Amino acid sequence: MRTALTDMLGVAEPLVGFNRSPAVVAAVTNAGGFGVLAATAYTPEELDAQLTWIDRQVGGKPYGVDVLVPAKTAKGDAADLIASLRAQIPEEHHAFVAGLMDKYGIPERKTTEDASADELSAAINPQGIEELLDVAFSHKISLVANALGTPPPFLVERGKRAGVVVAALVGSAKHARRQLEAGVELLIAQGTEAGGHTGTIATMIFTPEIVNIAGDVPVLAAGGIASGRQMAAALALGAAGVWCGSVWLNSHEDITPLPVKTKFLAANSGDTVRSPTRTGKPARQLRSAWHEEWERQDSPGALPMPLQPMLVNDAWARIDAAAKEGNEGALRLESFFIGQVVGSFQQLRPAADIARQLVDDCAARLRELSGLLS
Repeated sequence: MRTALTDMLGVAEPLVGFNRSPAVVAAVTNAGGFGVLAATAYTPEELDAQLTWIDRQVGGKPYGVDVLVPAKTAKGDAADLIASLRAQIPEEHHAFVAGLMDKYGIPERKTTEDASADELSAAINPQGIEELLDVAFSHKISLVANALGTPPPFLVERGKRAGVVVAALVGSAKHARRQLEAGVELLIAQGTEAGGHTGTIATMIFTPEIVNIAGDVPVLAAGGIASGRQMAAALALGAAGVWCGSVWLNSHEDITPLPVKTKFLAANSGDTVRSPTRTGKPARQLRSAWHEEWERQDSPGALPMPLQPMLVNDAWARIDAAAKEGNEGALRLESFFIGQVVGSFQQLRPAADIARQLVDDCAARLRELSGLLS
């Protein structure tokens, strides 16, 4: 298939695969699509290692990275950022999370070797992202996308100097207009069906709205796309391609813990919820006892980004570790970011197979539709 996206990125198929797992990114790229790594999941040193690995796997084929630069975050003292941010977390929030851990019998961790989670959370700001971008631009990336807010001018300028496409996810028409004014070259219209940070407008409504606003700027459809028929529908709505995230959580290569994937396979499309209780901003994820507890009347409510993730990072590390051991309480709490397409998951598959079937089934559906004209 040839679209404005395939021409822009030099790929065979208008399929973008977004994931935090380097193996998924490489698999999508090698299958003819375009893999995008969630860079904010890593420290600069870790990101360099992951991109180096991807470089070796894809042999020069194009891929990209995605960063989080939210428009609004809690501010801290640059001289001691983590401590100053943690000092803003009210004691009642600490007590609430500690109470959940006790109520569900979640044991303390035996090690704190992943304590860098606070550093990752604190780095979700324009200054912190610059270090990640330094690493990303030292590799042969073809695209950098911003998933929250309007990308800062330095990101847009740096991308254009390097010949790297600057993309941005949007959840409303006003966000799209701001991105275009900022110089973004590719818009991702993300419907509410999507996993992770998302707005409230459905993909079917939102995609053509953003296509009309974007003019000559290509638009990708995101949210609710996990099959060839859904990909074909996105192209019919005027999108130049699709941005898929949740579908790769059903792959062998994805690094999400197996207990979470097992819950995904048992879920239906109504088992997700938009909640700010993991990141501080509304993000769609699998509904679990965690969300039920935060919805109680005595809940203190979510804090802004990055305070909320700093509050709950350790709790989630404990939940994940306990769930792997079969802890019943942890399994009730266990969750992860996922879109409404979770209801279509049947069994774990290789990411390359998922990519190829998406493209093949899309092409078949487009041929069927063309036949309706005669």
